[in-house]
Amino acid sequence: MLTAIMVFMIVSSNAAGDVLLTRGMKEIGDISAVSPLDWLRVARRILTNWNFLLGVLCLSVSFFSFLTVLSWADLSFVVPATAIVYVVTVIGAKFILKEEINRMRWAGTLLVCLGVALVCIP
Repeated sequence: MLTAIMVFMIVSSNAAGDVLLTRGMKEIGDISAVSPLDWLRVARRILTNWNFLLGVLCLSVSFFSFLTVLSWADLSFVVPATAIVYVVTVIGAKFILKEEINRMRWAGTLLVCLGVALVCIP
């Protein structure tokens, strides 16, 4: 039971972190063409963006939860069980970030679900 709760914690915090980081970086804007002098301004925008900071916090929770579960469960179970995060992240992208998800991407996501189900069968 505790393993299931921790896997849920890993998946939910990881997906939330990815969605929040994406939202934060979209608010910050394109940083690929900044000059070295602009990096301080970019760093300031990143470090004062609440979506970015909450995303990092969520991903930290996910990481340390993952380490905790690995201390008592098999890696061959934990990684496939947490792979459902791909599905949750696509759902978050669709409904929170309002991204258009085409049929091929949904099919790929369902294929991940099928793979996770196959690996988790004892």
